[in-house]
Amino acid sequence: MKTISFLDELNEVQYKAVTTINGPVMVIAGPGSGKTRVLTYRIAYMMEQGINPRNILTLTFTNKAAREMKERLEKVVGQQSNYVWAGTFHSIFAKILRIEADKIGFPPSFTIYDSDDTKSMLNHIVKDLQLDSKLYTANLLYNRISSAKSQLISPASYLNDHVLIEEDKAKKVPLVGQIYYNYTERCKNAGAMDFDDLLFNTFILFHRNPDNVLEKYQQKFKYLLVDEFQDTNFLQYAILKKLIKYPDSQHNLCIVGDDAQSIYAFRGATIENILDFSKDFPQLQTFKLEQNYRSGQYIVNAANNVINYNHRQIKKEIWTSQADSAKISTVRALSDDEESRKVVDAIFEHKNRNHITNSEIAILYRTNAQSRNFEEHLRRANIPYKIYGGMSFYQRKEVKDLLAYFRLVVNLQDEEAFRRIVNIPKRGIGDTSIEKLLNYAKENNITVWDAIDAAIVTGKAQSSLLEFKKLILHANQFSLSNDADKVAELVYQKSEMAKMYKEDKTNEGKSRMEHITSLMDGIQEFVEKDEVELDDNGDIVIEKSRGMVEYLQSISLITDFDNETSDGDHVNLMSVHSSKGLEFDSVFVVGLEEKLFPSFMSLHQESLIDEERRLFYVAITRARKLLTLTYATSRRQFGNIVFNKPSRFLEEVGEDNLASTIHQPRNLVKDRDPRSKVVGSFAKNPIPQATQTQYNIVASPISAFQPGVKVLHPRFGYGTIISIEGNADARMAIIHFDTFSDDNKRILLKFAKMQAL
Repeated sequence: MKTISFLDELNEVQYKAVTTINGPVMVIAGPGSGKTRVLTYRIAYMMEQGINPRNILTLTFTNKAAREMKERLEKVVGQQSNYVWAGTFHSIFAKILRIEADKIGFPPSFTIYDSDDTKSMLNHIVKDLQLDSKLYTANLLYNRISSAKSQLISPASYLNDHVLIEEDKAKKVPLVGQIYYNYTERCKNAGAMDFDDLLFNTFILFHRNPDNVLEKYQQKFKYLLVDEFQDTNFLQYAILKKLIKYPDSQHNLCIVGDDAQSIYAFRGATIENILDFSKDFPQLQTFKLEQNYRSGQYIVNAANNVINYNHRQIKKEIWTSQADSAKISTVRALSDDEESRKVVDAIFEHKNRNHITNSEIAILYRTNAQSRNFEEHLRRANIPYKIYGGMSFYQRKEVKDLLAYFRLVVNLQDEEAFRRIVNIPKRGIGDTSIEKLLNYAKENNITVWDAIDAAIVTGKAQSSLLEFKKLILHANQFSLSNDADKVAELVYQKSEMAKMYKEDKTNEGKSRMEHITSLMDGIQEFVEKDEVELDDNGDIVIEKSRGMVEYLQSISLITDFDNETSDGDHVNLMSVHSSKGLEFDSVFVVGLEEKLFPSFMSLHQESLIDEERRLFYVAITRARKLLTLTYATSRRQFGNIVFNKPSRFLEEVGEDNLASTIHQPRNLVKDRDPRSKVVGSFAKNPIPQATQTQYNIVASPISAFQPGVKVLHPRFGYGTIISIEGNADARMAIIHFDTFSDDNKRILLKFAKMQAL
């Protein structure tokens, strides 16, 4: 066998996972265990063994992951990496559908609808059916239809499924199935697919198998590799089995994942796919990557302790050689505001004492709403920060407007794009005229362009429609023989969008102009980018097409996460879900309270608690050097102050892994799981469970509360005001209550129901 230098970089288990290339293989990759390296080197090794790279398909969940793998692969094998099909599920299947779309009744230039496009069409359908939009909300319909598609339930099947029908009736939305049917028909008429359709229609294509298209791709993709397999849903796995399970197949499928990091059940991810994988492939070979190259010993120990509380899992024991590391810090705060302040104080300490830069610090929270307090305190401290999960560049109105022009130019049947921009800039075409036009086209089964010629609309609106039609048809013809940047410039100028934005001299107008300029620059970059692609036979490398169709597909599959950059030295704020796949020197996991983390919705179902625990596992394993866990004894939610118990997860990390500091958590409750042990400093010191009915209270005006005044609180009982901070509506009383020997309470007077004595 040829000696391959890159294999020398692997540990023993990684080596076996890389070099076992035939038959079904499962690689359980713990956090920081080098799974990307294993995937990359496995592909390189297969190519070294003479396997044609054109026969290798690698699927990931983010464009960023796919890009990183391709870059690493190119460093090992050179330009041969271009022959490997590597990308996200959606991008790869969109590529297949572009080639095969006509076999299922779609044009090759089909539009890809984002969630806003889908919700807009659903709203139109609800309006057309004269239904109550307060009951039939776009979000409800979107989620219901998306869930159906992920379970391979077609509109016809939905309408015949008594369970689904009864569920909809119970929710007072009995016509969801009909809306699903209408939506599917309108998408097809518009030559459009949504994100779910890219998977659903691929399965339909393979299942119906026109012109033996399934066999074509079974022979093409003889080796399949899937990253983050624990995040696959029923539909994704069903497509994989279509490609790999057939007579005489060698079942050359390698999956890489970690059941302990399965955190997307709310998106339809099915953890059973990885837990029960061996049932579908009895000849499975399993390799566990248990060495962690990222985190210190105490963090790894804590992660092992926590995940062992889960009920159903693939057992593994993560270990690290980085024994000399800091213990985990804990912070107890009296309020969510104090929690934020203490975290910012700790950030200063990490920056000064440990010389950690802002960009290597992350604050992770369970819900995005928790970011506000941290933002305020970071701003006060003059610490730059960045929020992940904010508005995507491609979701801005001005950007979506111009993209809608481009969509309509390449797909003349795109109804949502037509609706969006037919009167942008203002052309005197009102909503009534648009509805009349579209309804006429629908009723007479003709295109909207034919309906314009029928002169259903009169006056200025009709002349404007004719001019608009002329513009779009001219641009459509121009797009057939010109690159995307030239098409974009033509549409931008001729539509008078350029004039509209240039004339707006407001600050908002300047900002919109900057976004448009950035978009046009991006299109030019796309055209000029030096990239190659295989022809359909995979025999030669050809120059990649730079048309508008290709550009629109490239940006339609970009996620918010793929758009994020690490430019600048800023503290990172994000949900735990958004942190998946990232790592930082210092990580703060905040809001560790029962009903928040774990969430209130999970408390009464074992499987949901297990998912929350996996989420906590992901959070703590993002940390390389320093990990800080924080919680507040009171928190403002929906205008009320709530008192939650500290999270059970705080106990589960294990006392031996915690630093002995003044921040050591107290008041922790015993775990609900009989396997839990309450240890030393985590001993119970419960908050008195007083209720408002204990005391006959007459609430006093704010002016009655001054330092030294005795008070009676409905929950905490009798106390004395120590001091008062803040002004006006923000006045905060610091009160020592008789029932608390060690702590003072901070109570916002505006909302306090207290009596001055």
